[in-house]
Amino acid sequence: MTLDFGHWAYIFRMALTPSTMLPLGTTAPDFKLPDTDGKIISLADFKSQAALAVIFMCNHCPYVVHIRAGLAQLARDYAPRGVGFAGINSNDAKNCPADSPARMKDEVNNAGYTFPYLYDETQAVAKAYRAACTPDIFLFDRGRRLVYRGQFDASRPGNGISVTGKDLRNALEAVLAGKPTSEMQVASIGCNIKWKAGNAPAYS
Repeated sequence: MTLDFGHWAYIFRMALTPSTMLPLGTTAPDFKLPDTDGKIISLADFKSQAALAVIFMCNHCPYVVHIRAGLAQLARDYAPRGVGFAGINSNDAKNCPADSPARMKDEVNNAGYTFPYLYDETQAVAKAYRAACTPDIFLFDRGRRLVYRGQFDASRPGNGISVTGKDLRNALEAVLAGKPTSEMQVASIGCNIKWKAGNAPAYS
């Protein structure tokens, strides 16, 4: 077996950052952001959905790349059951060209995402959600109260655990059944959001 040491060196150079674990019960902050076709998508566009998952993500982060096929499948599994999904890229495209809006469109096609992938150019939405890493996952119930925030599952690049989306799936099943989600929630971890110069929030 050939080991790609350059790949792992890149991963370890990333500033590993955990989710801030926004308090459960927080109301979903509003957003109005363009998707990869330039269409403005807002929180109100999901008003008929039984639940809404907001995922702060990007194109190049190894932790997002690691789960992207599983995330795409999970969205396909739950969209017919009334769950809305919104991916949001808040990275500074000037310093991270791989996360530019043009590259986002390619990522949607390559990953097979069926949900809107939005660009948060000002990074104001990331701040409103206290998003810190990619991926950073927030699940809201029908009343748009936060019921889950944390990891997709326990899989990480190189740890040998299969990507299943178990943690998010369990939370979704609870919400759709009208049951409370477990309060034992594990923070997501990944690359830090790439803030614009002078724009990093105090919690980062």
